[in-house]
Amino acid sequence: MRVLFMCTANSCRSILSEAMFNHLAPKGFEAVSAGSFPKGHVLPRSLTTLQTAGIATDGLSSKGNDAFEANPPDIVITVCDKAAGEACPVYFGPALKSHWGLEDPSEVTGDEAALSAAFHATLARIETRCRAFLALPFSELDRNALKRELDRIGTL
Repeated sequence: MRVLFMCTANSCRSILSEAMFNHLAPKGFEAVSAGSFPKGHVLPRSLTTLQTAGIATDGLSSKGNDAFEANPPDIVITVCDKAAGEACPVYFGPALKSHWGLEDPSEVTGDEAALSAAFHATLARIETRCRAFLALPFSELDRNALKRELDRIGTL
């Protein structure tokens, strides 16, 4: 199963989600990420937050959703409110879509401790959601039930 985490810039929340999901996922599950208007680089604090948590950062990059045109995802999860309001590209076709809104930790102002705390809190929320996703009884869920579960997880 291939999951695409989408955000606007693909430099923070979607990157954190991709890395955390792949860190936790068993064989047969893969996460990728993209942005509707990618920044072209990953925020350094996103990478250091992941590294501090012991999560691999190799291969993470900021890219547009057109990068997956030839290999569309099974599930598209938007992680920021700006991306949630945008139409998913046609080539995502039958991909199941859900929204797991997250506040943008890169917009937090304050000292180093406040910024670090915001990134770590976001990563912890992503971990909770990814664990709930991976614990789903996929063989028992039809498409509609899976959609309901994905939407429920987005409220955790």
